[in-house]
Amino acid sequence: MRRIKIAAVLSAALLTSALALIAAPAAQADDFDNLFSEQACNENWGGSSFKFHIWYNSGQNGSFRNVGSAVYDFNSLRPGDGHAYPLKFCNFGASSPWPGSGQNIKNNAASGENDHYKYTARVFFYSGYKGAQDVMAPYQHIDQFRNVYNNNASFQWTS
Repeated sequence: MRRIKIAAVLSAALLTSALALIAAPAAQADDFDNLFSEQACNENWGGSSFKFHIWYNSGQNGSFRNVGSAVYDFNSLRPGDGHAYPLKFCNFGASSPWPGSGQNIKNNAASGENDHYKYTARVFFYSGYKGAQDVMAPYQHIDQFRNVYNNNASFQWTS
């Protein structure tokens, strides 16, 4: 009986480790896309395959970033190279930069828009999809975040 229990515990531990290894590359791939894809700074929001848009200023103004997948921590995306990078607003306006250009998104966003036809967009106060949140149904925007205005740390799609 004791051997069966030990075997069960070891099997569960191995399964958990294997699942963690399988899930990690997917998260890193998402972080890579959110950091480096051309879609992230595509000014044609309707034409972007990244369906969540986050802005530096209220009313969908200033610099923005298109986000395609969940972001566990806006300040620590891991694209698979062993380093962590902050997600930043896109740089626009070479001679006269748009407000927020190049600044970190974490704790700097004021508004957002969900262009997805199916999924709900959630912006959270804390990293790890925790704390207060602002929620946007499909095709909804928020001109000024009520719960995470300039205090935003993560983003997640939900159904």
